[in-house]
Amino acid sequence: MSLLRDEGLTVEELTVWRTLQRVQVRVTRHLEAELLVAHDLPLASYDVLARLAEAPGRRLRMNDLAARVLLSRSGLTRLIDRLQREELVAREACASDARGLYAVLTDAGAERLAEAGPTYLKGIRTGFLDLLGPGELGRIGDVLAGLDVRAAP
Repeated sequence: MSLLRDEGLTVEELTVWRTLQRVQVRVTRHLEAELLVAHDLPLASYDVLARLAEAPGRRLRMNDLAARVLLSRSGLTRLIDRLQREELVAREACASDARGLYAVLTDAGAERLAEAGPTYLKGIRTGFLDLLGPGELGRIGDVLAGLDVRAAP
Protein backbone atom coordinates (compact mmCIF):
# COMPACT_ATOMS: atom_id res chain seq x y z
CA MET A 1 0.00 0.00 0.00
CA SER A 2 1.51 3.30 -1.06
CA LEU A 3 0.80 6.57 0.72
CA LEU A 4 0.99 8.34 -2.62
CA ARG A 5 -1.55 6.09 -4.30
CA ASP A 6 -3.88 6.00 -1.31
CA GLU A 7 -3.99 9.78 -0.97
CA GLY A 8 -3.96 10.53 -4.69
CA LEU A 9 -0.62 12.38 -4.64
CA THR A 10 2.02 12.04 -7.30
CA VAL A 11 5.70 11.87 -6.43
CA GLU A 12 6.07 15.38 -7.86
CA GLU A 13 3.23 16.76 -5.71
CA LEU A 14 4.64 15.25 -2.53
CA THR A 15 8.14 16.46 -3.40
CA VAL A 16 6.93 20.05 -3.92
CA TRP A 17 5.02 19.96 -0.62
CA ARG A 18 8.01 18.61 1.30
CA THR A 19 10.34 21.13 -0.33
CA LEU A 20 8.04 24.00 0.66
CA GLN A 21 8.04 22.75 4.25
CA ARG A 22 11.82 22.29 4.32
CA VAL A 23 12.52 25.78 2.94
CA GLN A 24 10.09 27.40 5.38
CA VAL A 25 11.68 25.60 8.33
CA ARG A 26 15.22 26.48 7.23
CA VAL A 27 14.42 30.16 6.77
CA THR A 28 12.59 30.48 10.10
CA ARG A 29 15.32 28.57 11.97
CA HIS A 30 17.93 30.91 10.48
CA LEU A 31 15.87 33.95 11.49
CA GLU A 32 15.20 32.56 14.97
CA ALA A 33 18.90 31.85 15.55
CA GLU A 34 19.90 35.35 14.46
CA LEU A 35 17.33 36.99 16.75
CA LEU A 36 18.22 34.79 19.72
CA VAL A 37 21.96 35.35 19.43
CA ALA A 38 21.79 39.10 18.86
CA HIS A 39 18.76 40.04 20.99
CA ASP A 40 17.69 37.02 23.08
CA LEU A 41 14.35 37.34 21.32
CA PRO A 42 12.54 34.33 19.83
CA LEU A 43 11.00 34.76 16.39
CA ALA A 44 7.44 34.34 17.72
CA SER A 45 8.07 37.14 20.23
CA TYR A 46 9.44 39.39 17.49
CA ASP A 47 6.37 38.68 15.39
CA VAL A 48 4.01 39.62 18.25
CA LEU A 49 5.89 42.83 18.95
CA ALA A 50 5.92 43.73 15.25
CA ARG A 51 2.18 43.08 14.81
CA LEU A 52 1.40 45.23 17.84
CA ALA A 53 3.68 48.02 16.57
CA GLU A 54 1.79 48.02 13.26
CA ALA A 55 -1.64 48.17 14.92
CA PRO A 56 -3.51 51.39 15.70
CA GLY A 57 -2.60 52.52 19.20
CA ARG A 58 -0.03 49.68 19.35
CA ARG A 59 -2.81 47.36 20.59
CA LEU A 60 -4.79 44.39 19.35
CA ARG A 61 -7.47 42.20 20.84
CA MET A 62 -5.97 38.86 21.81
CA ASN A 63 -8.11 36.93 19.29
CA ASP A 64 -7.06 39.23 16.45
CA LEU A 65 -3.41 39.01 17.46
CA ALA A 66 -3.57 35.20 17.61
CA ALA A 67 -4.94 35.09 14.06
CA ARG A 68 -2.23 37.44 12.77
CA VAL A 69 0.69 35.57 14.31
CA LEU A 70 -0.75 32.14 13.53
CA LEU A 71 -0.83 30.92 17.12
CA SER A 72 -3.61 29.26 19.05
CA ARG A 73 -5.24 31.42 21.70
CA SER A 74 -3.63 29.34 24.44
CA GLY A 75 -0.22 29.54 22.75
CA LEU A 76 -0.55 33.29 22.42
CA THR A 77 -1.63 33.60 26.06
CA ARG A 78 1.55 31.81 27.19
CA LEU A 79 3.70 33.99 24.93
CA ILE A 80 2.01 37.20 26.12
CA ASP A 81 2.58 36.04 29.73
CA ARG A 82 6.33 35.84 29.01
CA LEU A 83 6.40 39.17 27.18
CA GLN A 84 4.46 40.79 30.00
CA ARG A 85 6.97 39.49 32.58
CA GLU A 86 9.69 41.11 30.47
CA GLU A 87 7.57 44.31 30.40
CA LEU A 88 7.52 44.31 26.60
CA VAL A 89 3.73 43.94 26.42
CA ALA A 90 0.89 44.87 28.76
CA ARG A 91 -2.67 43.61 28.94
CA GLU A 92 -5.61 45.98 29.06
CA ALA A 93 -9.29 45.27 29.52
CA CYS A 94 -11.61 45.99 26.63
CA ALA A 95 -14.11 48.71 27.56
CA SER A 96 -16.77 47.39 25.17
CA ASP A 97 -16.46 43.72 26.18
CA ALA A 98 -15.75 42.76 29.80
CA ARG A 99 -14.38 39.39 28.66
CA GLY A 100 -12.10 40.90 26.01
CA LEU A 101 -8.44 41.73 26.50
CA TYR A 102 -6.01 43.78 24.51
CA ALA A 103 -2.31 43.11 24.17
CA VAL A 104 -0.52 46.46 24.14
CA LEU A 105 3.06 47.15 23.09
CA THR A 106 4.93 48.99 25.84
CA ASP A 107 7.65 51.55 25.25
CA ALA A 108 10.20 48.93 26.32
CA GLY A 109 8.69 46.54 23.77
CA ALA A 110 8.92 49.16 21.04
CA GLU A 111 12.59 49.76 21.93
CA ARG A 112 13.37 46.03 21.86
CA LEU A 113 11.62 45.72 18.51
CA ALA A 114 13.57 48.67 17.10
CA GLU A 115 16.83 47.06 18.24
CA ALA A 116 15.94 43.67 16.72
CA GLY A 117 14.43 45.01 13.49
CA PRO A 118 17.67 45.34 11.52
CA THR A 119 18.67 41.79 12.51
CA TYR A 120 15.28 40.48 11.40
CA LEU A 121 15.41 42.27 8.06
CA LYS A 122 19.01 41.20 7.44
CA GLY A 123 18.02 37.62 8.25
CA ILE A 124 15.24 37.71 5.66
CA ARG A 125 17.69 39.14 3.12
CA THR A 126 20.48 36.61 3.71
CA GLY A 127 18.34 33.58 4.50
CA PHE A 128 15.84 33.99 1.68
CA LEU A 129 15.90 36.97 -0.67
CA ASP A 130 19.59 36.79 -1.61
CA LEU A 131 19.09 33.15 -2.62
CA LEU A 132 16.57 34.05 -5.34
CA GLY A 133 17.53 34.57 -8.95
CA PRO A 134 16.28 37.27 -11.31
CA GLY A 135 12.50 37.22 -11.62
CA GLU A 136 12.00 34.54 -8.98
CA LEU A 137 10.72 36.88 -6.26
CA GLY A 138 7.83 38.06 -8.42
CA ARG A 139 6.92 34.53 -9.50
CA ILE A 140 7.06 33.18 -5.96
CA GLY A 141 5.05 36.15 -4.70
CA ASP A 142 2.36 35.56 -7.30
CA VAL A 143 2.11 31.84 -6.55
CA LEU A 144 1.99 32.34 -2.78
CA ALA A 145 -0.55 35.17 -3.03
CA GLY A 146 -2.78 32.96 -5.15
CA LEU A 147 -2.47 30.10 -2.69
CA ASP A 148 -3.19 32.40 0.23
CA VAL A 149 -6.43 33.61 -1.37
CA ARG A 150 -7.61 30.14 -2.35
CA ALA A 151 -6.70 28.52 0.98
CA ALA A 152 -8.35 31.21 3.12
CA PRO A 153 -11.23 29.92 5.27
